[in-house]
Amino acid sequence: MCGIVGYVGPNDTVEVLLNGLRRLEYRGYDSAGVAVVDTNGSLSVRKRSGKLARLEDLLEASPLDASGTGIGHTRWATHGGPTDVNAHPHLGDEGKLAVIHNGIVENFAQLRSEVESAGVELLSETDTEVVAALLGLEVARQGDLETAFRAVVARLHGTFTLLAMHRDEPGKVLAARHHSPLVIGLGDGENFLGSDVAAFVSFTKRAVAVEEDSIAIITPAEVRVTDFSGNTVEFEEFEVEWDADASDKGGWSSFMAKEINEQADAVGNTLRGRISSAGVEIPELTALGDDRLREIDRIIIIACGTASYAGHVGSYAIEQWARVPVEVQLSHEFRYRDPVLSDRTLVISVSQSGETMDTLMAVKYAIERGVTTISVCNTQSATIPRESDAAVYTHAGPEVAVASTKAFVAQITAIYLIGLHLARVRGTFSAEEQTRAVEQFEALPAKVAEAIETRDQIAQLAHWMADTRSVLFLGRHVGYPIALEGALKLKEIAYIHAEGFAAGELKHGPIALIDHGQPVFVLVPSPRTSPIMHSKVVSNIQEIRARGARVIAVVEKGDTAVLPYADDVVRLPLADTLFEPLLQVIPLQWFALELSTAKGLDVDQPRNLAKSVTVE
Repeated sequence: MCGIVGYVGPNDTVEVLLNGLRRLEYRGYDSAGVAVVDTNGSLSVRKRSGKLARLEDLLEASPLDASGTGIGHTRWATHGGPTDVNAHPHLGDEGKLAVIHNGIVENFAQLRSEVESAGVELLSETDTEVVAALLGLEVARQGDLETAFRAVVARLHGTFTLLAMHRDEPGKVLAARHHSPLVIGLGDGENFLGSDVAAFVSFTKRAVAVEEDSIAIITPAEVRVTDFSGNTVEFEEFEVEWDADASDKGGWSSFMAKEINEQADAVGNTLRGRISSAGVEIPELTALGDDRLREIDRIIIIACGTASYAGHVGSYAIEQWARVPVEVQLSHEFRYRDPVLSDRTLVISVSQSGETMDTLMAVKYAIERGVTTISVCNTQSATIPRESDAAVYTHAGPEVAVASTKAFVAQITAIYLIGLHLARVRGTFSAEEQTRAVEQFEALPAKVAEAIETRDQIAQLAHWMADTRSVLFLGRHVGYPIALEGALKLKEIAYIHAEGFAAGELKHGPIALIDHGQPVFVLVPSPRTSPIMHSKVVSNIQEIRARGARVIAVVEKGDTAVLPYADDVVRLPLADTLFEPLLQVIPLQWFALELSTAKGLDVDQPRNLAKSVTVE
């Protein structure tokens, strides 16, 4: 949620800030603003509710003077609605300092009473303006922004990334992080701050991930990092692996369309360097030691939303291959249920951003109890992988659309690799089985590319169903979480009722929903590799068709058993049972996108949603 950009340097500050904010739009927001300290020593602010285009129109009508210091923000409303007044930046010290903020200050009510008692008149409903006012009072007492900033952040409860600057100290921006992401961009005679590297990747690929409870101070010539007490913190630089073009649409109608089309590469990149004719070995896991992995007697996968469905799919593979029990828990439930954990438990977290607050707090909870932790993540040097004992990066590239697609298939691929790595270490897989799995992996990118070609057929279906108000999805075994994911995609971007069910549950209640014309997607297992499940699902299709449902069957090529009972058939390449989900999900992704488009909705930025959820 929210996006932040900070800049100090010789270039056009407003353009640098706007460039960063455009690249952070994917995070979700409902207002935007910038503040600069211009060459005349004045601090000026422009901000607007709504999309970034409204702020750009304001800046064109009322431009800011040349500047070398600035901060910019896209806000997702928490305290106070999405209005011009509530938009960031907020001012303190009688308009001489500006603050922007990601997160929530939980003790803001107490702090608000304090600053109002000191005679400060607050204009907004936000917790952020309270912080700006408090910082202004502290600067008046201390006479120094850096000292005052440390004093203020130490008093804040909740989650926050804060950026602050003062007109009396041009060429300097301060930032602090607590349970919220912050990265530094290192330039030549200029430096940057951002909520992620997209904020500055157009200008530099050199970056630093700021550690928890740290303060960063940037000037054009220097970057310093300290803890909240002022002690110097050493930092390591890393290079961003993708360039700015990777986060552009590149001629596609939407980021989501582009990212669905990138899924073959996302799978291939996740596999690269981890499979060979000898089997599967993940270099990132070797540091844990084979003995440690052999002792694991239970695995818990923690995630939220789409990532949890990737974990659900992966749990079938890990259990089958590594012969260790696996359960999937929602991150926001995990630590509140007082789970039974031991030093032989492995917790695998799944998060595209690596900053999902619910998942981060669950990982911290596991670490405190001595549990081995592995992170599956798509974002370099994010907090969750840095906190975990090991990280398996998915290498899907930047995912901009709020509704996840390529990150999902890459997450399944990574979890499968973990399962095969564990199977090799634990000796639960024969050489022949390893060889078969490797063959399936090697063929997977080409099969994913073929599944992507279902778009035209799905687009026609979606056009016919543009007025549909409810869609159901049925699946068995690994098809069940894909049914859940298909329903979620439709809810996220088409705003209609959608439900995914385990097909065997149909007769235990959900069949009451079936009425004449009710669209139902059915994920049909392969009759070659899952003949028993296949026959059961065909029976399910007959049950719902007899009650008037419109059946859209997703099947493998050559499956003719469903033809008498399906209204529409979507055919996919042949794959073993455990590899079918990576193909089956693709037409469901296309359906959500095409139905949303047919309804005239914003595919990439659906209402009320944010790409990275950084509050609990």
